[in-house]
Amino acid sequence: MVDTLGLLLGVMVTAADVGDRTAAQVLLEQVASAHHRLALVWADGGYTGSLVEYCLATFALVLAIVKRSDDQKGFVVLPKRWIVERLFAHLMRSRRLVRDFERRTTSAEAMVYWSMTLLMTRRLVRSRLPRG
Repeated sequence: MVDTLGLLLGVMVTAADVGDRTAAQVLLEQVASAHHRLALVWADGGYTGSLVEYCLATFALVLAIVKRSDDQKGFVVLPKRWIVERLFAHLMRSRRLVRDFERRTTSAEAMVYWSMTLLMTRRLVRSRLPRG
């Protein structure tokens, strides 16, 4: 889960037999308790259904689903979804995350945090460099 700048708010790596909606409930609980000002969450079509009502009832969060229309063909940039796609692209540049080398989910989560730490420090350095 990332903010609108693409910076990590929370990560949860699960086994393959855990559904996305089930894992999202746990992750949303962790992120909502850590970030009290969180009010709106954008998600893709895989998170429709009871999760929308669950977010509103449990955390007072609006879960807005970003879907592509059925008549669109080919690649189309969807509003707000490109933020997460950009994060995935950054994670794939971290060679360790390109393949499933980790034996434990906690190790995989740690590697995501490490990759995001590198990204954030690069952004900080770049913002402090003199222009021109």
